[in-house]
Amino acid sequence: MKSNVGGIDKIARIVIGALLIGLALTGVIGAWGWIGVLPLATGLFNFCPAYSLFGINTCKLKK
Repeated sequence: MKSNVGGIDKIARIVIGALLIGLALTGVIGAWGWIGVLPLATGLFNFCPAYSLFGINTCKLKK
């Protein structure tokens, strides 16, 4: 897997994912909050399968 998630995109995914999971654990938003596992995982692994399909890359290019 080649990294295709980087920078602010990565931080936003981790924060949003953790927030959704936290809200699900406290019962604020119900079971739908567990969808936060997806952005959390893609942020932690620096890889998003949807980005690969569409040819998107938010990582800085190495020179």
